[in-house]
Amino acid sequence: MGHGVGEPRRSELTAQREQLADRYLKARHERPASTARGVHHAAHICSDVETTIRFYDGLLGFPLIEMFENRDYEGSTHFFFDIGEGNCLAYFDLPGLDIAPYQEVLGGHHHLAISMERAQWEAARARLDEAGIEYAHVDGSSLYFRGPDGERLELISDPLREMYGKPVG
Repeated sequence: MGHGVGEPRRSELTAQREQLADRYLKARHERPASTARGVHHAAHICSDVETTIRFYDGLLGFPLIEMFENRDYEGSTHFFFDIGEGNCLAYFDLPGLDIAPYQEVLGGHHHLAISMERAQWEAARARLDEAGIEYAHVDGSSLYFRGPDGERLELISDPLREMYGKPVG
């Protein structure tokens, strides 16, 4: 595979990644504990509350656990889904605003990976098939697909803090 003008070569990128890891990545016993308790919720914008509820609660099996008016925008619904381990996925609509369709931008959301037990992952995969939702199946453990507003999602059967069969951190 050729490289474009000014495009860094793979070996240069590998060397840069290794230098950064040497400089910043510390062994578990050498690094301090995080100052955070965890992700309270990841908040996203939706175009339709009911469609979003049917997708996450109905299709993916993430129970709807709360709904209230968004404190920052009158008439907006802020609602939450349980994605396990005390983590929540939140959505809100912004009625009356002309929101552009989802797109990847620098500094923006790329995808949200949600871990599921293998049996639940298989069941979710079957529901995606039944619903006709296209997905990419990678490495036998990841399903990449889009939510109702184009948001990128991944269902991964690897346990939390594990990736490709090896521990993360």
